[in-house]
Order: sequence, then C-alpha cells, then structure tokens
Amino acid sequence: MLIAFNKPFAVICQFSPSGDKPTLKDFIDVPAVYPAGRLDTDSEGLLLLTDDGRLQARIASPRAALVKTYWAQVEGVAEPRHLAQLQTPLDLGDVTTAPARAAKFIPPPDVWARQPPVRHRAAIPTSWIELSIAEGRNRQVRRMTAKVGLPTLRLIRVGIGQINLIGLGLAPGKWVEIAPNEILGR
Repeated sequence: MLIAFNKPFAVICQFSPSGDKPTLKDFIDVPAVYPAGRLDTDSEGLLLLTDDGRLQARIASPRAALVKTYWAQVEGVAEPRHLAQLQTPLDLGDVTTAPARAAKFIPPPDVWARQPPVRHRAAIPTSWIELSIAEGRNRQVRRMTAKVGLPTLRLIRVGIGQINLIGLGLAPGKWVEIAPNEILGR
C-alpha cells in the first residue's frame, strides 16, 4: 500500500501523540502505515506513507536519488544570481549540497491559503521559487535558500519521483491510495 497525503502546516510527521499538536493520526486512520521520509512540522505538502518496509526504505534513502520538488515562498526577490547559486554545490557548513534545479515563478503559483497565513511585511517583497533536489537532508531547502540570501517563509513539497501533489488534486489534510509503481513512473 502507498498513500499520498497533503500534510498541512503545523502537523507533526508521526502517529504518536505530541502534546496538543496535530499528528498524522488526526488525518489518516489506516493501520500499519509509516511515513517514507519526513516533512518538517513547519513545511507542508506531499508526504508518502506505506506499509511496505522495503518501499519505505527505497523512497527515504538518499541512494535512491528520487527527485523531490518544492515550492518555496522566499523573503526578497529571487534574481538570476540567486537561482544560479542554487544550481551549484552549496557549502552549508556541515555538508555541501549537490546542485539543485531552480526556477522562479512569475506569477506566484496558485496554492491553497495557509493557516496561519505567512506574515506580510509591506516593506519586504516576497517571491516564489521551485527547487528540485535528489538529496533530502534535514531542512536542506530552507538552509539552501537562506545561504543565497532568500530566507524561506513557506515551503510546500509538491513532488516525489513521478508523484505530483498538484496532479493528484489533494487539498490539505486529504490523502489517496496510489499504486506503488507510480513513484518510479512505471
């Protein structure tokens, strides 16, 4: 079994209770499925869950090199120099990333409203970029955008391998079962 879930903002990526914060258990009532990889509490979007341990390891493993695509609303105006930096290896201090695929959205993507909304500061513009990476280190996209001078305000994972959240049409908090071979496009 493979489940594609549109994880809302502020949901903890686990089934066990965590204080008063919502968890996956509040949205998915399917026994014996587990997240294949993680998505930070302050990130939203596509999360895959499965009951197949080998599939879970394959999806989560950096060696599988499954491309993960993110839409990031960043503080500041993304310029060609920022995108060029993201497309080269970036030294984040503890690790050097592989080059990302990066592009700017003009106009911004049509996405659902986030609750609570991203803070708005009239004197500081924001822009949206799309980043695709095949790694997936802890908070990697946020660290990469900050490194090039564009702190991330909102982060939505829209794709893992061949699975695309927008193509699935899932609203935040909704999930659908998909064929396991869809992850690899077979």
